Amino acid sequence: MSELAITAKNLSKIYKIGAREEFPDTFSGVLWSWISRPLRNLRELRSLDTTRRDAGDLGKGYIWALRDVSFEIRQGERLGIVGPNGAGKTTLLKILSRITEPTSGEVGLRGRVGSLLEVGVGFHPELTGRENVFLNGAILGMRRHEISLRFDEIVSFAEVERFIDTPVKRYSSGMYVRLAFAVAAHLETEILLVDEVLAVGDATFQRRCLGKMSEVAAEGRTVLFVSHQLGLVRNLCERAVLIDKGRVVLQSTAEEVVDHYLRSSIDDADTGERHFAEDETKAFQITRVRVLNRHRSVTTSFTCEDPVVIELSCHLRRRLPGLCGYMTISRPDGTVVVESDSHDIPPNELDSLSFGKHVISIELPPRTLAPGRHIVYVNFTSPAGEEGFQVDSPQNVIAFDMTDPFTQRGNRRRAVAGTLLRWVSAPSSPPP
Repeated sequence: MSELAITAKNLSKIYKIGAREEFPDTFSGVLWSWISRPLRNLRELRSLDTTRRDAGDLGKGYIWALRDVSFEIRQGERLGIVGPNGAGKTTLLKILSRITEPTSGEVGLRGRVGSLLEVGVGFHPELTGRENVFLNGAILGMRRHEISLRFDEIVSFAEVERFIDTPVKRYSSGMYVRLAFAVAAHLETEILLVDEVLAVGDATFQRRCLGKMSEVAAEGRTVLFVSHQLGLVRNLCERAVLIDKGRVVLQSTAEEVVDHYLRSSIDDADTGERHFAEDETKAFQITRVRVLNRHRSVTTSFTCEDPVVIELSCHLRRRLPGLCGYMTISRPDGTVVVESDSHDIPPNELDSLSFGKHVISIELPPRTLAPGRHIVYVNFTSPAGEEGFQVDSPQNVIAFDMTDPFTQRGNRRRAVAGTLLRWVSAPSSPPP
């Protein structure tokens, strides 16, 4: 059994929200602010007494960013952290990186930590790429000759050879993140913390980063990876932790955690029908989503030979020129299998929708989808939308399952499409 690289015990972090108390920009105002600051600090500390914290009542103006988070990561392990926006994932990485202190709890780290939390964090904009590489290495506790041994490899991986002596304030976001990742991954840190920043790079660079993180883990170094790209978490990590509202919801294999996260984001997924409360303030709103079979019955179980009908009940309350519907059907790992919008086959009927309630049906022909679970995402936009183009965005609305009892490979088929191809043979012509 390998040694523990990271141990987190009952980590909690409380933030004060809202505007700071302002004082007049005068000598007396500044003086009073300086004198009263210790008194205000004392009042805030008293408001966070043990009884109220245990009860979960922080009082007005405070929020739990993390609450009683505990987990362990062994040396050489790759752990994914997933969860919705605002769940506390970045706060957790900042505590592990020692950027911020927890309100309570303990963190144990075995080895030096290299972190990539935001594009350019740790880089001085006025320094060149070369100077920032040596600066970051020094911050990590490395000697100059150690950094020099890896310098050429870092620059080559980041593909910034021509610009290495240019101040990084002139770098594009892609150049920034390439160099930042190269520094974090190539300098000899025992623990590598990576946040969502890889989304900034292009597809080729993302593949290289994933390969490098796998290589880093194979060398016995530890990787903690935070991402909304669930396919990457599933492919890169052995284990994962799901965090929501500052708490750990599930710790298990990456596959189980990702599947649980996707399922939990969809209410009524097992019934094939989902309702939304009427909101009179919306010009257009989806009020119900159903998944129907060929007999127009609600179900979540289909065979690959069945058509699948996505039925959207909606209510148009005010005229919305250019109203457009958008839908994707994805696998649990985030792979988009079908993408469609109401402009695909003209005319766009939603553009001339009359006031009142309507039912929109979208039918997928048989053999469109391969076996497995599928998640439906919907979004509606209009140039006349009140918030930019956004009109109504229920997003992941419902899920259903496909099986294939009709073919030899059946449910073992790994494709994202269910199409069957005929293999035809014919006698070959004799050679001339």
